[in-house]
Amino acid sequence: MRYENIINGILVNSHSLKDRETVRRQVVLGGCDPAMFLAAEHFKKYDKENLAPCLMGNSLALAALRRGEVHAAGVHLVDERSGAWNLPNLKRDLGGLNCTVVTFAHWEEGIIVRQGNPKELRAVADFARPAVTIINREKGSGARRLLEREMRSAGIPSARVKGYGHEVLSHLEVASSIKAGLADAGIGVRAAAAICGLDFIPLQRERYDLVIPKAHYESLQGLRTLLDLIVSKPFRDELEALGGYDTRDTGKLVAGTADKLK
Repeated sequence: MRYENIINGILVNSHSLKDRETVRRQVVLGGCDPAMFLAAEHFKKYDKENLAPCLMGNSLALAALRRGEVHAAGVHLVDERSGAWNLPNLKRDLGGLNCTVVTFAHWEEGIIVRQGNPKELRAVADFARPAVTIINREKGSGARRLLEREMRSAGIPSARVKGYGHEVLSHLEVASSIKAGLADAGIGVRAAAAICGLDFIPLQRERYDLVIPKAHYESLQGLRTLLDLIVSKPFRDELEALGGYDTRDTGKLVAGTADKLK
């Protein structure tokens, strides 16, 4: 797959889809994972309908799911109290929407820096240095939450971080901003760094899940096609080749989903 096509896709897929006719004709997937574009390429081999990636962070994707603007949402949110991934947050954020939660993959999230790491950044604490400019993610995103947790741990107020108020909506936009020289660093996934030829400093391993309303799953064949696709060996091999993905749990139903999300 040509990764420059992924970067070019940001501009046409980052808006919120409010055209209900578009939603009817396509399988619309909201989330921040750059691999959504890889899935869309593979999807063409299996289904006449299109898989339309719509780049947005966790909170925006879940809000779009509630409004019926997307058919599925990708999330990676850790509960600060329990350390559990996604379910505690989903129970609160979905407002009683009956959903199935399926693991897409585990991935690495951390600090994306320019090739060669010229500012010699090693940790989020280095973001407070006067010569360092970052690119941030929007409120409610998993990357923003990770950044703020690391800043609290290091005792760094946001006022000391240059670029803290400059927000974008996806990992790819973080990486492309750094690639363009608009920032020195930002929080994102290893795959986005690899696609843009940037360096990466890992901070944590995360589980990225797909949240699918049961009503959509039962009525839209394309969603069942998507789940068959992500467990296929060709897709999993190419996903892991992007870098930072672990597909051993891909396609697994998250335990306790039905009870916890009703």
